[in-house]
Amino acid sequence: MAGRCGALAAGLRARLSLRGWRLPLGPSGARWAHGGAAARLHGEYDAVVIGAGHNGLVAAAYLQQAGLRTAVLEKRHVLGGAAVTEEIVPGFKFSRASYLLSLLRPQIYADLELKRHGLRVLPRDPYSFTPLLEDRSPPRSLLLGHDMAQTQQQIAQFSQKDAQAYPEYEAFMGRMVLALDPLLDAPPVDTAALGKGSLLQQLRNLRTLKPLLQAGLAMGRQLPRYYEVLTAPISKILNHWFESEPLKATLATDAVIGAMASPHTPGSGYVLLHHVMGELEGRRGAWGYVAGGMGALSQAIAQAATARGAHIFAEKAVCRVLLGRDGEAQGVVLQDGTEVRSKLVLSNASPQITFLELIPQEQLPKDFVQRIRQVDTCSPVTKINVAVDRLPSFLAAPNARDGQPLPHHQCSIHLNCEGTQLLHQAYTEAAQGHPSSRPMIELCIPSVLDPGLAPPGCHVVSLFTQYTPSVLAGGRPWDEQARNAYADTVFDCIEDYAPGFKASVIGRDILTPPDLERIFGLPGGVGIMHVSSEHCSSASASGHTGLGQAQLAHTELCWQNIFHGGMSLDQLYFARPAPSYSGYRSPVPGLYLCGSGAHPGGGVMGAAGRNAAQVAIKDFRHL
Repeated sequence: MAGRCGALAAGLRARLSLRGWRLPLGPSGARWAHGGAAARLHGEYDAVVIGAGHNGLVAAAYLQQAGLRTAVLEKRHVLGGAAVTEEIVPGFKFSRASYLLSLLRPQIYADLELKRHGLRVLPRDPYSFTPLLEDRSPPRSLLLGHDMAQTQQQIAQFSQKDAQAYPEYEAFMGRMVLALDPLLDAPPVDTAALGKGSLLQQLRNLRTLKPLLQAGLAMGRQLPRYYEVLTAPISKILNHWFESEPLKATLATDAVIGAMASPHTPGSGYVLLHHVMGELEGRRGAWGYVAGGMGALSQAIAQAATARGAHIFAEKAVCRVLLGRDGEAQGVVLQDGTEVRSKLVLSNASPQITFLELIPQEQLPKDFVQRIRQVDTCSPVTKINVAVDRLPSFLAAPNARDGQPLPHHQCSIHLNCEGTQLLHQAYTEAAQGHPSSRPMIELCIPSVLDPGLAPPGCHVVSLFTQYTPSVLAGGRPWDEQARNAYADTVFDCIEDYAPGFKASVIGRDILTPPDLERIFGLPGGVGIMHVSSEHCSSASASGHTGLGQAQLAHTELCWQNIFHGGMSLDQLYFARPAPSYSGYRSPVPGLYLCGSGAHPGGGVMGAAGRNAAQVAIKDFRHL
């Protein structure tokens, strides 16, 4: 197998004219647009969804199931937003942006019959591997899995006390997840509506408090401790439970991943909770790979939507939302000038794209516009997709002679995680405008469980890294030199843990914060973005603006946050995306936000799409 891959790799390197082992950043490969897409775009629908990200596709499926004639319009050639599979290097299929599944709501699995539409999930056990750099041979490592006894044995290498505390910690977090779970599947409470209308209407409105009351009752006497988890730095929470740094650093990665935050940042505990509140095939907190890559999930949702009658179109860039005389949404205008009329418009784009580009500013309340502009969208993520001709062999867990995968190869492999102070230092460097010299790296090899993603003997490697600032110190651009310099730093770090990694690389796809904005329209950055209203911004259906060079000259930020906005408490629940507009409706009648910028936030969850569709369906029935 390894020989076949080596020969193929040599041919690829020659064909791609790689300099050393660099693959120039270029356009994406194979088209994965939904094969069942409608042949012709109609001029009128009941509902139009801007964006074929997973939330937009979920919303379309529920809208169509309720009897609303629905169309989805996506700018890119591929469906799924950030949940896509793309063949960047010939023969290698990458989950180019999002790369793991856990958070997708169980109700969506069942309602949309995703297994029947081809979704196959590959659970991981063990699921976490943290090799260490230390002066001993071999270095130690920490392997976490679902077998509690084996996990405790691993932790005991570093602390017997921590090994004994770990089951109680897991149970504590599990109870908190169960308490908060009902809040994910319903709109936030509309406090303004509680005292409005007739007595009967007010009593009906009180029913919306049910999920919130359920959460409070479930927390019970533990409410003060759970409040601390939501508001404190994750370092404080973990210091209460544990003493060993490798364990604390490994757990802390889930609290800072995707966030411009240190383990010492107040509120980072909620982000950890967000990443442990999922489930996979009935197992709480489990994460897995999607067979065929994350694009296969989007395809399954798209097929569920089209099976119900929805029309889905790729390469249909939305330019603006059509408004009626009274300021209500009446459809959309495409970049080519085509008008598509509808009674409802749901936007899977970010709040910034939706309200600062697709809607004329004068049509929105000034306070609302200010709130959207002030949303914290700073993101530290650079994603690197790598094609390799063999599995990495870690000093802490060397490969077998036959080169076959070992249990740790299926895990999320955490590098530069010997202690929480390393994570804090990486954050501090980026906060000063410099890419981390020892970045936090989460390395995944999905082809270990899904060999079809790569040629025989070869593998695809996903590197989710941070911290990289959106804007480099001194205003330097993320040009090819800066992009490759940071990727080289990441690869040098991996080489320290797994000698020979760099020599195994066939090609790489480097997505810095500006690249994530350019390709996927993920919001982020600093400052305020000003776009001239006289231009049509050709906003991507998954959020990408497609701004021309003239407009870029007047742009003061790039938007790249993987969650469509930070997941801090001041930007969640009642306040997502803005106070008084957390229930998916917007200041524009008939326009709804259905993406990760709405409650309950980011991750491949689908809850925002489902919840927004249910609100829109209710309103449609009263038109």
